[in-house]
Amino acid sequence: MQYKSPVYNIISVPIEKVVPNTYNPNTVAPPELALLYDSIKADGYTMPIVCYYSKSDDKYVIVDGFHRYRVMLEHKDIYDRENGMLPVSVIDKPLSDRMASTIRHNRARGSHDIDLMSNIVKELHDMGRSDSWISKHLGMDKDEILRLKQITGLAAMFKDIDFGKAWISEKEDLGNL
Repeated sequence: MQYKSPVYNIISVPIEKVVPNTYNPNTVAPPELALLYDSIKADGYTMPIVCYYSKSDDKYVIVDGFHRYRVMLEHKDIYDRENGMLPVSVIDKPLSDRMASTIRHNRARGSHDIDLMSNIVKELHDMGRSDSWISKHLGMDKDEILRLKQITGLAAMFKDIDFGKAWISEKEDLGNL
């Protein structure tokens, strides 16, 4: 028999039949959780929740996707839009292998490269996107956007910024004598 990845058998499961596992060490900071909500609201669920089906409980135990599950639990608009159903991919492995899968999923996500993120902010700026747009759609605060702009070192990115007059140059001061 030829192997078939679980992702080819996505099923729709009522959220009430999905439960978190007891061992996931992953946490998501509030800004990233808010961004995940924004992502699901804008794009829908693009990745299934990976679960193990426990026949004895008739429950789907989460292996990966706890925060996507949590978004539906905590946001009625998402729950209503999705009719309370989560896309689930089922794996059938013993607990130790499921624990290893959870860690692999968490660690495989990686992290964002600062230089690449700076380039994305620069490209969005060059396309005419405002800092407010970048903040809303990329889940960044204004300080983070400023730091990423500074990394690229391009003065052009700051040309439309209104800076305060915290100091007066000697030339301007001498002109007032």
